[in-house]
Amino acid sequence: QVQLVESGGGVVQAGDSLTLSCGFSGRTFSNYVGGWFRQAPGKEREFVAAISRIGGRSSYANSVNGRFAISRDNAKNTMYLQMNSLKPEDTAVYYCAGAVKADPFALPTIRGAYDYWGQGTQVTVSS
Repeated sequence: QVQLVESGGGVVQAGDSLTLSCGFSGRTFSNYVGGWFRQAPGKEREFVAAISRIGGRSSYANSVNGRFAISRDNAKNTMYLQMNSLKPEDTAVYYCAGAVKADPFALPTIRGAYDYWGQGTQVTVSS
């Protein structure tokens, strides 16, 4: 059974940095595309970033492009989201997700494309 567990959330001030981690277990991590989504109160869950199974290709939402960086260490079964220059509008529950894709370079941005989800970690950015 695949399990994903996020960690690293917290309360920070605007302009600060924070790194989220996502631990993956139950299957071979390198077989899964990795993604990060977030959901603010009263809003839909939205795409943040995705990283391919191999090759390190990545995709970002416009709102975080240039500030956030997604990475993965397949040997450690872990995915990361480095968040810099945080803004109050980045406040949300952040979820990591895994997708089974035959294409090793796939970068799905749609919530429905992902098969497994973590429980989420809260990030709060104060102004």
